[in-house]
Amino acid sequence: MPTSKTRWAARTNFTPISRRATLPISPKRPKLKRRLKAVVACGNGTAGAFAPQVMAAIGCEVVPLDTELDYTFPKYNPNPEDMEMLHAIRDAVLEHKADVGLGFDGDGDRCGVVDNTGEEIFADKVGVMLARDMSAITKNAQFVVDVKSTGLFMTDPVLQQQGAKTTYWKTGHSYMKRRTHELGALAGFEKSGHFFFNAPMGRGYDDGLISAIAICEMLDRAPGKSMADLKNALPKTWSSPTMSPHCADETKYGVVDNVVKAFRGDAEQGCEGRRATDSAISSPSTACVSPWRMASWGLVRASSNKPELVVVVESPVSEQRMRDMFEAMDEVFAHASGSRGI
Repeated sequence: MPTSKTRWAARTNFTPISRRATLPISPKRPKLKRRLKAVVACGNGTAGAFAPQVMAAIGCEVVPLDTELDYTFPKYNPNPEDMEMLHAIRDAVLEHKADVGLGFDGDGDRCGVVDNTGEEIFADKVGVMLARDMSAITKNAQFVVDVKSTGLFMTDPVLQQQGAKTTYWKTGHSYMKRRTHELGALAGFEKSGHFFFNAPMGRGYDDGLISAIAICEMLDRAPGKSMADLKNALPKTWSSPTMSPHCADETKYGVVDNVVKAFRGDAEQGCEGRRATDSAISSPSTACVSPWRMASWGLVRASSNKPELVVVVESPVSEQRMRDMFEAMDEVFAHASGSRGI
């Protein structure tokens, strides 16, 4: 009896891809002035068909990693948020002394980043770095970010000095893409790693290759500085990864409502037992910006497509304050949901 793999193989037709059709750049595009060595990791996903060629075409010295197309994904899940993929990129960056590691997801619409020291950079922090670079050359630049993203888009002094404006908006591909288009923003950055570049950089949709090109151009405009230097130049914040505790679809919206009520009750009573005085908890069902982005903050929302909640915590004060925020949310979540917590 044929295995599932042989059944798939029997139905698979491989068609040669036109290299010209896969390059999202003009042949007349000037190459990078700076010779960058980039690890291009594709996890055996779709980007392997064209990402190495594209990065070489703009002037990078490419170190290919798992670029052979293989629908069984034999090495690891091609997800730039997955630690196994990030560790593979880290090892290649350190082995080859690369300037940057670029990790594409399975369908090539996201690009994760590892710096020259082997450290991964969360996508929202990459967004802040790109916003700094883009607003330096575009007057009154406007950006859209999803509500899970770092508060640095509001508080970063470099962005403020350069006149950049940021709108926080609903998480989700269609929400972010539409809002970025409506506002005519230079780019939209989602914490998941989906970046939406409008002209002149892109055409409004999320494309991991455009993100990778933007990252390399940022480095090109910063001679003498490494990816780690640019990352370390950001104001320090302590943030959690995006956490996704299970919560049934039938109850998740009610749980979020109960969490919001609990923290609003604390605020009205002046209670500091579960909430630091410079902190705020928000649970936006719509995208709205309030002063809580200036302080330590936590966010909880119901996932739009999974039986899960989405939880993020960040503090510009200290790692301990970030942990205090998480413990406060965990306590309230446990009470609101009748579970053991996040």
